[in-house]
Amino acid sequence: MPTSRTVPLRPTRPAGVDLGRLRAGLLAGFLGFSLAIAAVDPGTALDATARTPVPEKGYRSGRDALRSGVRDYNAGDKQGAVRALEYAADQGQTLALWKLGRMYADGDGVPHDDLKAFEYFSRIADDNTDDSPDTPNSGVVASAFNALGTYFLEGIKGTYVRPNAERAYDMFNYAASYFGDPNAQYNLARLYLDGTGVEQDPRKAARWFNLAAEKGHRPAQALLGDMLVNGTGVQRQTVKGLTWLAIARTGAQGAADAWIVSLYDKAWDSASEADRADAMAQAQSLSTGSTRRRR
Repeated sequence: MPTSRTVPLRPTRPAGVDLGRLRAGLLAGFLGFSLAIAAVDPGTALDATARTPVPEKGYRSGRDALRSGVRDYNAGDKQGAVRALEYAADQGQTLALWKLGRMYADGDGVPHDDLKAFEYFSRIADDNTDDSPDTPNSGVVASAFNALGTYFLEGIKGTYVRPNAERAYDMFNYAASYFGDPNAQYNLARLYLDGTGVEQDPRKAARWFNLAAEKGHRPAQALLGDMLVNGTGVQRQTVKGLTWLAIARTGAQGAADAWIVSLYDKAWDSASEADRADAMAQAQSLSTGSTRRRR
């Protein structure tokens, strides 16, 4: 697949990320949450790192509780899963924190609560900022930073989490640069494409879209293809753009991906027969090569 040498992925901390600023922002979030609780019931506001109460016994260790939580969740016992995962999270199990965050973000077996989700993801980020991208939990940590970026971008209505595009950029940039997370790379590209929180820069957007596209990120493939077909801020490359759109179109599913189909149809209808043929051949070749590499 096409590669980008301009924005290499390396297992080193990106120069543009200020870890002190990240920690300060996360700590401010915890303090804000604690103060909000204190306003309702001062007796419940212990400190900025207070944990959810957990059962005194029943699990041999945090890892045992994590395994129990996963079993309960897969068996459909969401309440049991939450109890076990809360205990595991209190024992420092990163995966438990992430799963609880996802459950509250999605309203999966628990009431939908974005603030709780934000708190769980914040704990992951705060505890794992210095982790290497080669650690077993790196994917979970990257996902937490990406989720925090989304919350900072939009804010959480009625809470201390206000829209803050610059903080969103910090989160996306860290997950994209340091961990190479494709979702964060896509979200960072969107910031550059739209000029949200950063100076608008279509070329940087295309580079980040390209990195995510190479990892199979369908929306990134579609937007990169559209940019190349139309020459939006980048040199027009019709065949390469059609190739990315064709790859994205192959994986498009359901109403959520209708916009991808629309971009593909529009570009395909206006392309010449020769460009279509070249693009389809390249798309098939790249798909075949990707399948062989996975084997």
